Amino acid sequence: MTFALVLAASYLLGSIPFSYLVARQRGVDVRTVGSGNVGATNVMRSVGKGAGLVAFVLDAAKGAVAALIAQRSGLGIAVASLAAVSAIVGHMYPVWLGFKGGKGVATGAGAFLPLAPLATAVALVVFVATLAVTRYVSLGSMLGAVSLAVAAALGGAPPPVWAAAASMALLIVWKHRANIQRLAAGTESRIGRRAPAGG
Repeated sequence: MTFALVLAASYLLGSIPFSYLVARQRGVDVRTVGSGNVGATNVMRSVGKGAGLVAFVLDAAKGAVAALIAQRSGLGIAVASLAAVSAIVGHMYPVWLGFKGGKGVATGAGAFLPLAPLATAVALVVFVATLAVTRYVSLGSMLGAVSLAVAAALGGAPPPVWAAAASMALLIVWKHRANIQRLAAGTESRIGRRAPAGG
């Protein structure tokens, strides 16, 4: 496989809108309910916990598959790292939905699991701990993404991996900018409550 083909395949894999498809199968257009976000959290809030879990697993799986394919392409760790970011970008800006997708958290976790498993585990712990204490999915997602990048760098991951993880963290924080504003204003929705429009 060529460099361009690997990145294109990773983007297309990432852009498969599983959260949209899972909700649609249950008669709901996730873009028009809850926060309007095409992601597992909005599926969980708008359709149900079971559907949200299915969406999360599928979104994570597509990231992992993209990274694994890139790893086995023989093009090196730098290309695999770029492929992980490409899958995340695909999820955030899917061609199939007019480039309006989710926030990349589940896909990011899946994409970096093969590349930096220990750092991904650290990120999961940070996410769960933050969620347990604050009940803010958005805050847990951002702290988890940042902690993955930090853990990858401090844990001796190859430079392309932690650089890609840092890029992922920046993208995820950027996609959560509206959530950051609501967190600052004290109006962000906690888990178990309906998400505000635009969340």
